[in-house]
Amino acid sequence: MSSLDLEPIWLTLKLSAATCAILILLAVPLAWGLAQAPARWRLPLHALVSMPLVLPPSVLGFYLLVAFSPENAFGHFLKTRLHLSIAFTFTGLVIGSVIFSLPFMVNPLLSGFDGLPPSLTEAAYVLGKSRWTTLLRVSLPNLKPALLSGIALTFAHTMGEFGVVLMIGGKIPGVTKVASIAVFDEVESLRFGNAHVHALILFVLSFAILITLFAVNRKKVKPF
Repeated sequence: MSSLDLEPIWLTLKLSAATCAILILLAVPLAWGLAQAPARWRLPLHALVSMPLVLPPSVLGFYLLVAFSPENAFGHFLKTRLHLSIAFTFTGLVIGSVIFSLPFMVNPLLSGFDGLPPSLTEAAYVLGKSRWTTLLRVSLPNLKPALLSGIALTFAHTMGEFGVVLMIGGKIPGVTKVASIAVFDEVESLRFGNAHVHALILFVLSFAILITLFAVNRKKVKPF
């Protein structure tokens, strides 16, 4: 086995953590809005949010690459007006991962909001609490299992991303080369020993996340 570079593992963990942090901020109000939306709006909006579940990752990555290319209007605007280059950067990976993992955070939260009894929020409104106060202090504390599920699924899913990150980030060592791409590179170079190590680390981390999630959620459900 030739010298093993573990930087892709750290880059993957960094990407997964950043994606989770951003999605917590975005997905909570989004899932809350979907739960309260009229059926005629909820259906198409929920389908739109869930599109990354059925869309091939390479297709999403391709459109993001096209959008952020300086050769096109949006990418040109970002580069010339805001001096931002998104394609083939870690920022680009984060944006792609946030979009691709959006349903993995929103759907558990939406199920959690749907499962809350209406009387809970109605009582808060009767007591004069605002909608945001009700969300933060009444609804969210009752959604801990759903939030934990969303975080675990998003983190694990981001660790295994390949198509989106390869399209928008390429495989620049130390910048955009995450663990899943490193496994592909090692296999392509016939360094199967290194590929085994990267793959085993990803397997162990994913297993640890899932078993922790199941154990924590089991404890929360048990008292009932």
